[in-house]
Amino acid sequence: MKTSIELKNMRFYAYHGVFPQETVLGNEFEVSVTMDADITKACQTDNVEDTINYADVYDLVNEEMKIPSKLIEHVAHRIFEKVKNRYPQITFLKIRLAKLNPPVNGEVERSEVIICE
Repeated sequence: MKTSIELKNMRFYAYHGVFPQETVLGNEFEVSVTMDADITKACQTDNVEDTINYADVYDLVNEEMKIPSKLIEHVAHRIFEKVKNRYPQITFLKIRLAKLNPPVNGEVERSEVIICE
């Protein structure tokens, strides 16, 4: 049985950015994670050890969001690698990382990078 587990729009305040003020003032970010895996056993056993623990995935994302980077691409890739390495049973993984109100010469709600496999 193929199943998707999603954590949508996790919110973080972090210090990612190219401009000096971004590393001092910080900004709001949203991260969403989509994972496909066969979790048939968990459906039968009702045991968290038989599935992808989304609380653990949140903690992995939170750890990476605390590490300042210039590019959100870099942060998204680190999150991707951490989740994939922790849960090798994942057959599809998508990380969406958005910077809210990015510093551009105009009004933009968010800039996003999406990494998937």
